[in-house]
Amino acid sequence: MGCFFVRLFLVLWLMLCTVSAQNNAPPQLQPRPGGQPLPTPSRQITLDVRVTDKSGAPVLGLQKQDFAVLDDKQSKAIQSFVAVDNATSGTPVEIVVVIDAVNTSFTAVTYERTELKKFLLQNGGKLAQPVSLVVFSDNGTKMQDGSSRDGNALASLYDQYETGLRFLNRSQGVYGAAERFDMSIKTLMSLVSYEEKRPGRKLMIWFSPGWPMLSGPNIQLSSKDEREIFNSIVAASTGLRQARITLYSLDPHGPEEAGGIRVSYYEEFLKGISSPSHALPGDLALQVLAVQSGGRVFNSSNDLTGAIDNSVSDANAFYTLSFESAKPDRADEYHALQVTIDKPGTTVRTRTGYYAEP
Repeated sequence: MGCFFVRLFLVLWLMLCTVSAQNNAPPQLQPRPGGQPLPTPSRQITLDVRVTDKSGAPVLGLQKQDFAVLDDKQSKAIQSFVAVDNATSGTPVEIVVVIDAVNTSFTAVTYERTELKKFLLQNGGKLAQPVSLVVFSDNGTKMQDGSSRDGNALASLYDQYETGLRFLNRSQGVYGAAERFDMSIKTLMSLVSYEEKRPGRKLMIWFSPGWPMLSGPNIQLSSKDEREIFNSIVAASTGLRQARITLYSLDPHGPEEAGGIRVSYYEEFLKGISSPSHALPGDLALQVLAVQSGGRVFNSSNDLTGAIDNSVSDANAFYTLSFESAKPDRADEYHALQVTIDKPGTTVRTRTGYYAEP
């Protein structure tokens, strides 16, 4: 059985790599008119930084000199600095909500539908930030044409989407897990490619317990397979950074799985991967990518609306800064990042690393 699993996984993984390399968007995901061109590769690294106090409230009024950027523990000069708050104009921020019906049970999808509609209908349906909806199901990935601040219209639109149930083979056994992993990564990369063409910052809230991590002591990969996985890790990390996407993982299963190993297993993969020999499919887990992008993971909570509000609040106040990366010695050279401020009792959240290219 172990050998069969490995052979099956490798076949599906190679299918994933082939499709991801083509960077095809899902059929229903049409770029908006007047989309921006892909950015020209450069050594400038832009970071969106969230700073909070002990109570979780945003820390406002910080200046450029309050921040220090460490690239592989080496201090970097900050080239540009912008403080963004509710009163700041000209800094577009959009909320992208992804409803994952492929990796989520039917009961949980029904529950998250109710909680999401509560969020959309708050304040009479007047949303502080423009929101776009994405429905990821066996029937394909559907996205509305444009974003909107009209929560009432978005709630009505969501009612028109049919998420449906997973096909049986995708929800059971080794083959089902590998197929769901394949579909999920392709969908994520398609959304990243779409958002990369558009200006501004995006907070991508993904309702899902996460796709299968396909990692464990019985997984044996060849050096070629490790290289393919590593390439996908680099592509996902770089794409999220260049598109200025901060990812959030909201588990709709809530307390029913509290304390289980599944909800914390992703923590084994949070460290950045610097070489193919250390690459595993678990390094592409939803929760891992969320933390590494500067986002958050919400597990074991029955207050899904509160988790949405906490995620969206990151759009209210943050700092955007940039620096020039060091010239790398090789392609796909991993650099660990740390941003600090000299104020006790504060928490700084931003990207944890990036891959530099010659």
